[in-house]
Formats: sequence, structure tokens, C-alpha cells
Amino acid sequence: MADPELEAGGLQRTLKDLFAGAAGGVAQVLLDIVKVRLQTTSQYSSALDGATQIFKNEGPLAFYKGTLTPLVGIGACVSPFLACPIIQTRLAILKRHSHFFHTSSQVSIQFGAFHWARRQFSERNHSTPLSYSQYYLSGAFAGIANSVISGPIEHIRIRLQTQPHGPKRLYNGPIDCIRKIAAQPGGGLRNVYRGEAVTVLREAQAYGAWFCAFEYLMNSDAARMGVKREEISQWKVAAYGGLAGEALWLASYPFDVVKSKMQCDGFGAGKRYAGMTDCFRQTFRQEGFGGFWRGIGPTLMRALPVSAGTFAV
Repeated sequence: MADPELEAGGLQRTLKDLFAGAAGGVAQVLLDIVKVRLQTTSQYSSALDGATQIFKNEGPLAFYKGTLTPLVGIGACVSPFLACPIIQTRLAILKRHSHFFHTSSQVSIQFGAFHWARRQFSERNHSTPLSYSQYYLSGAFAGIANSVISGPIEHIRIRLQTQPHGPKRLYNGPIDCIRKIAAQPGGGLRNVYRGEAVTVLREAQAYGAWFCAFEYLMNSDAARMGVKREEISQWKVAAYGGLAGEALWLASYPFDVVKSKMQCDGFGAGKRYAGMTDCFRQTFRQEGFGGFWRGIGPTLMRALPVSAGTFAV
């Protein structure tokens, strides 16, 4: 039987979660365009130079290019899920009793998939706690599930962030971008899902490292202080969440660079990379190992507070 308290505030809670996720997405985009530009072009000498030139040449609104895509796409995909009373009840229980609850709209995929995989391991282990490899695999499963949506959404966002500014722009918005990409040689969903293979690898590695790092830090603190996890102070939970966010990107960043390069590549005769392996090969040959880490600075700056807030909620 559903909790009356949960049913009464279900819609309000859903709208609040969606708004929180959207607000967090807007905040992240401020540094994301700098990261993507550094990954895909050599015209900027540093993150500061990139941010300065973007502001000077394209104006302050340029930092929000592509913002509508993740907000509308994720919101539309997740709203029906969150509207279900059963799901609202289960998410509310997770929020009360688990550190692994994200107020962002993507909780339905990332955290739902993680908890499902973790539950499967728990049933196999019986009374034995999960190993860190099992936490990693649970996180990797969550990342793979999330990639189905994150792949095309990030593709459209990157196209909008890297297109020429002003009258030479290629797309008038996310819908126009999708339509034009689908009409290119290769056609349809295949074009929209360009770079999906490396997206899957990035998401699996990223979320595997994220959840595993957070679990390790929380368990180590509880054992060191001789307390239960629930007794760990909120500021420590936030700190460990922030460090887990750093681990997420450090573990997966080269995949993200290749993904960005592939998703802003041309079509037909203008296509530069034959595939993921070719993109790795060309990046190494032309830029060396450093080419796989361009833009890591603003990425880590963004990751710390965002991930800290995720786990502290």
C-alpha cells in the first residue's frame, strides 16, 4: 500500500526534482562549452583563454549553447517515469535511506540502474557485503543504461557548442540540428547516435569509478572512526562525493575527448575519423598523450561541486 504522504506530495516532489536537475544542468554548461572547445580545437591556449575569447567574440549567452537539448531531452524522457506513483514511492524511500539519491532528473536511469545491479549482487552474495569490484560493475551497468539517452543528447549539444557563431551558424536549435544530422549521408538514427560506442565505454568506466570511489571513501571513514555510515557527517559525505566526481573524470576523460571529436566531425567527404579506433590513433599521432587530456582543468573544477552536491542531497 502506497504511503499517503508520498502520494499527496508526489507531483510537487516530481516537479522539484526535475527543476533541480535542470538548474544543475544549466550550471554545468557554463564550463562545459570551454571543455568541448578545448577538446575539439587548438585555437585556445588554455581554459581561461577559451572562456575569455568565447565571452568576447560570442557574448555571455554563448556559454549556454546547447543547454536546451539536455533539459528538454532528459525531462521528456524522465517525466513519465517519475509520474508513476510506485516509482515516486520507491525514489522517496531511497532518498530517506540511501546516500545514492540524486535530485537530478537522471536519477531514474543512473541510480535506478545502479540499485538494480547492486540488488542482483546482494542476492547472490547472501549476507556477504558487496566487493568493490561488484560496486564498480554496478556503476558500469548504470553508465551503460544511461548512455542510451546521454549519447544522442550530448551529440546534439556538442554540435550546437562547436558550430560557427553568427550568420554562419549551421543549426537554428536542437530540433533543426537533429533534422539536419539525420539527413546527412548514413541517415537517421545512425547519425544521431554517432560516437555511441565510445560513449558506452566512457559511461561504464566513469560511473563504475564514481560509485566505487564513493563507497570506498565512505566505508573507510566509517571503519576508521568506528561509526555507522549513517552517522558520517554531511560535510564528509559531500567531500567524498566531490572526490568521487574527480575519480569519475580522471578514469574516463580520454574516452570523452574522443567522443567529442567524433561528435563534431563532418559527414560524407568532410568526415575526418573512420571510427572510434581511428580517432584514438589520429589524436595520439597528432597530439600525443596530452591530446587525450585537453580541457581536463575546467572539467575537474566543475565536477567537484556538482558531484559533492549529488551525494550530499
